Amino acid sequence: MTALAPAAFQQANIDYLAVLPLLIVFGTALVGVLVEAFMPRTHRHTVQATIAVVGLVLGFVGVIIATGHQGLTMGFADGATGRRLFSLAIDGPALFMQGSIVLLGILGILTMAERFGGVGSDAFTPSGASTPGSAIEAASTRAGLITSEVFPLTIFAIGGMMLFPTVNDLIGMFVALEVLSLPLYILSGLARRRRLLSQEAALKYFLLGAFSSAFFLFGTALLYGYAGSVYFPDLSAAITQNQLGLNPLLLGGAFLVFVGLLFKVNSVPFHGWTPDVYQGAPSPVTGFMAACTKAAAFGAILRLAYVGLDTAAWQWQNGVIIVAVLTMIVGSVLSVAQTDMKRLLAYSSIAHAGFILVGVLSFDRSGVSSVLFYVVTYGFSIIAAFALVTLVRQDGGEATHLSQWAGLGKKHPIVAGTMAFLMLAFAGIPLTSGFVAKFAVFAAAIHAGGSTGLALVIIGAACSAITVFVYARVIVLMFFSEPADDSVEVVIPSAAMTFSIAIGTLVTLALGIVPASLLDLADRASQFVR
Repeated sequence: MTALAPAAFQQANIDYLAVLPLLIVFGTALVGVLVEAFMPRTHRHTVQATIAVVGLVLGFVGVIIATGHQGLTMGFADGATGRRLFSLAIDGPALFMQGSIVLLGILGILTMAERFGGVGSDAFTPSGASTPGSAIEAASTRAGLITSEVFPLTIFAIGGMMLFPTVNDLIGMFVALEVLSLPLYILSGLARRRRLLSQEAALKYFLLGAFSSAFFLFGTALLYGYAGSVYFPDLSAAITQNQLGLNPLLLGGAFLVFVGLLFKVNSVPFHGWTPDVYQGAPSPVTGFMAACTKAAAFGAILRLAYVGLDTAAWQWQNGVIIVAVLTMIVGSVLSVAQTDMKRLLAYSSIAHAGFILVGVLSFDRSGVSSVLFYVVTYGFSIIAAFALVTLVRQDGGEATHLSQWAGLGKKHPIVAGTMAFLMLAFAGIPLTSGFVAKFAVFAAAIHAGGSTGLALVIIGAACSAITVFVYARVIVLMFFSEPADDSVEVVIPSAAMTFSIAIGTLVTLALGIVPASLLDLADRASQFVR
């Protein structure tokens, strides 16, 4: 099937093999809803987890099949006016992001399925289960039975994330934004042991997310008023035809749409929700959000910047440059003052969003490939890191204060050593995927960004040096400090969580030593279709 001509948009014209990954994932979510409604409670948790993992594995197979159908645009249009109403672009960046989100989603599901054989995670342990032994085991089992809805919710979110970088118009992008966001608001409030903190995090995330969606929708209206279309190629063509200087509708619309997208990647000054939500949400959910949401949102930003607003880059790029600089500086500097592990990782996530924006701002194919590579490497590392945070516990709950991690290396060297390695990856130390990812985005910025790109790289390097101190402090605390409290323990994870941590760590190591295969794949997948 060839790319559709504009007239073909007047009717549905869908290549179902090209959208097979989306069909599989959304179908899996619907099956999960039916299982939640009709499956006996005694088997619901295991069945839901199995369906979710199998559905995502099949979704990845669907991505592989869809690679044979690249170069397509398809969708629907108003038959009377011919205006595009909903459009999908099946190209390299879309399929690369879909495959990455599915793989990261599998690891996220495996961490969420953990119940620790009686100790229970914050996601699955009732607030009253603080007694040891069989009482906790029974409480954890009961909690697992009533929280199996996390799996269909997560699959719906993954479906929205896969759709987000694939849609080729603003209306479709808004729909995908809502589909991925609504389940995350619910998942953020499911912690049972610290219910008030978790529910506060969910409320903050929901309210600020609603504002960001409103900004995105208002920006869409302004851009439609400017171009008469929300279809990205039409928008780009209208900008080319009317390049007569600064246009209030174009400038205001681009600003507001970028606000809605930059909120999802927790960039400054739209980052206020991040530390509280990362701290309050269950750690497996936090790791899933940090990895998959960032990948989906940056995929959408790339499509908007390189397909929809590329011809007007000179009007909006300075604003995004300021956002990138502020994000790197705020994320790295404020991480120094954090005393909670989850808040430290939250500010680390903010800093990494700034580094990725440097690659976006190169406005070059090498910048696209570096962003694709970065979000994958960061995703595997952050899921493993939050899984490790889940293992460190005190009195049945997560021990997230840094003082509780003191001396962890002496009592549990494997867990502490793995966390130390992931910290080095976040810092960008050689022989880790973090080093290769930062080198890729900085090299792309220098190659295509001129003096502005060089300035961004200098600022990024300085901020990376600040974060090295932060991560090194945690490593020193774990290996060269005496334990402050002997009641802090590391629980034995199940095979599923062990697999998730091992894969995340091994990928971080492998992509630091032999990154060529993924870099080459990202480069071949960096061409957008219009």
